[in-house]
Amino acid sequence: MAQKRLDLNLLHVFDTIYREGSLTRAAKALHLTQPAISHSLSRLREHFDDPLFSRQGNKMVPTPLARRFLESMRPGLTRIQSAVNQFHAFDPASQRKTYALAMRDILESTFLPQLMNRLEGFPELEISSQRIPRRDMETHLAAGKLDFAVDVLLPVSNQTAHERLRRDRLVVLARAGHPLTRGGLTMDSYLEARHVLVSSRTEGPGIEDFELSRFGVQRQIRLRCQHYYAACRVVENSDLLLTMPENYARIIAERSDIQLLTSPAALPDIDVHLYWHKAYDREPALTWFRDQLRQIA
Repeated sequence: MAQKRLDLNLLHVFDTIYREGSLTRAAKALHLTQPAISHSLSRLREHFDDPLFSRQGNKMVPTPLARRFLESMRPGLTRIQSAVNQFHAFDPASQRKTYALAMRDILESTFLPQLMNRLEGFPELEISSQRIPRRDMETHLAAGKLDFAVDVLLPVSNQTAHERLRRDRLVVLARAGHPLTRGGLTMDSYLEARHVLVSSRTEGPGIEDFELSRFGVQRQIRLRCQHYYAACRVVENSDLLLTMPENYARIIAERSDIQLLTSPAALPDIDVHLYWHKAYDREPALTWFRDQLRQIA
């Protein structure tokens, strides 16, 4: 390995290529040209006397040396980023900032109205709410494409920080005047009814079905769809039942002829978590915004 000093800017390039798995995506994340990224990678390869990454299909796969180096290097980069961030102050009343959030549509409906109301006194602040595949969440946070993600509890690496914002229970929705709204919902009547399942997946059970299976029972799915709003419209005009998170259910029920019923089974609560990358843990603008999300949660 060459013993000459290494340009520290190259370490940031190395880390980004590792995260993105692509020179093209690394160039986009760093706002550089692809030839510039390729040149930086060539310098790194020369310094370490190792290819560092090999192309397998459309992905740049790190070599064993690259993996070992990253494990020892990344904590140092995180500490440097945190130290630099501490020297930057943030005034939300006068500084312009766009916050990029990843949220599912159901969370947009419950979080965004309260958030925008809270930010009414800060006209320079803007919000960009996006929906991204969960598998890309950590990469986007690490690359700075996202400031925060709000989602259910997900498995993440030790480079991604998270905390629970709130806990939401599951309730059952039925149309106003549905026969089951008069006598109370029992397990037998719940299983005799037919249901709507909301899922972004094309097959497989919902979280409520996993819990029902522990009791050795199975409900009848009449309709599978992608969005709770569409499911609520169906429920409002049929005898189908819908099991969904309570916070969003109450928003829908305010404007629909729908009633909320207590689930007959002890279904698990849904934990909603806030995610961010640890490199930006002490960045003042993000620390301030994180507190705003905590307040409305």
